[in-house]
Formats: sequence, structure tokens, C-alpha cells
Amino acid sequence: MHAYLYTAFITLLTVALLFAVTFNVGRARGKYRIQAPAITGHEMFERAYRIQLNTIENVLMFLPALWLYAMFIGDKGAGDSGMIWLVGRIWYAIAYQTNPAKRSYGFLISLLVIAGLWLGAAYGIYGAYLKG
Repeated sequence: MHAYLYTAFITLLTVALLFAVTFNVGRARGKYRIQAPAITGHEMFERAYRIQLNTIENVLMFLPALWLYAMFIGDKGAGDSGMIWLVGRIWYAIAYQTNPAKRSYGFLISLLVIAGLWLGAAYGIYGAYLKG
């Protein structure tokens, strides 16, 4: 078995999520006739665009925290946390697209997971440092 199988799987699913939100922006751009480089013009396009940007911003914090947690604490815990993060991000994306007022729980879930991964990684790194 590979050392970081669960973390690698979550990373692949994260890339798939990025593909999906990018595709959604392209679809909305065509459907609502928003010509590049414009980023405004129809509320539904703007929602799709914000979902994509916020997801990218979230991924920038998530992936390093995920991998550091996997390396210093454990792959299985990172994978489990990553699955919860993915559920939160999908919840966020669907809620934002359908009713932006209901996006908060998905957003909160993803941020709490990142915080947990970060704290776990920091603990693991500190423990490794103490062991020398």
C-alpha cells in the first residue's frame, strides 16, 4: 500500500472539484453571453465566478494543510478530513449557485476542516522537532 493513498485520493478529488467549478464558469459565460474578459453582467454568472474564485482561495490553504497533516500525523486522518472538506465545498457551491444566503454552512465546514488540519500539522511538526 502506498504511504499517502488517502491524501492522494483527496487531492485528485480536489482537482476534479476545481475542474467542475471552472467548467461551471465557462458554461455560465456561454449561457448568459458574458464575453471574456468581463466578470460581471448576469447574477448567475457572477455566482459561478465567485464560487470558482472562493474555491481556489480555499484550496490554497487546504492542500498544504492536508499534506502536512498526512506527513506528520497520518494519512487516514488527512483523508477523512479531506472528505469532510470536499462535502463542505460541494455544499457551498450548490448553495451559492441556488441561494447565496445558504452558503454559510458549507463555507464554515471547509474552514473548520482547514483549521483542524493546520493545528494537527503544527502539533505534528512541533512533536517531530522535539524528537530531533
